[in-house]
Amino acid sequence: MELDLHATLLAVCRLPAEGVVPSWADQVLQPLVSITRTAVELSVVVPQSVVPSGVQAASGWRALSVRGPLPFHLTGILVSLAAPLAEAGVPVFALSTHDTDWLLVGHDRVGEACAALEDAGHRIHDAAAAAGEASG
Repeated sequence: MELDLHATLLAVCRLPAEGVVPSWADQVLQPLVSITRTAVELSVVVPQSVVPSGVQAASGWRALSVRGPLPFHLTGILVSLAAPLAEAGVPVFALSTHDTDWLLVGHDRVGEACAALEDAGHRIHDAAAAAGEASG
């Protein structure tokens, strides 16, 4: 599988379920913004640089995206990525979009994550170089 490693540091934010999507989460696109609401929470994944102080957030995540689009009938994609990371002891936060799958790993574990994925036969590309993505 071909994956892109993104440089931008991300945060996973937890907001009240009944809250509106904050404007700071709705104004950025790169490399990823994810807004998910359940009955008990509103989760927002955004570049950590846009998260205001006081927001409950886990920061310091880096994103790996599977090069897609991926047809819906494919099976085993996430397990082929998550299993080697689990074996290496690297925690992940997984997301899926219409076109592809995303894995977030702690920025301090990116080297281990990439090594484990490459050992499992996956190829990692530097998305930041290709897209001019800024870190932070």
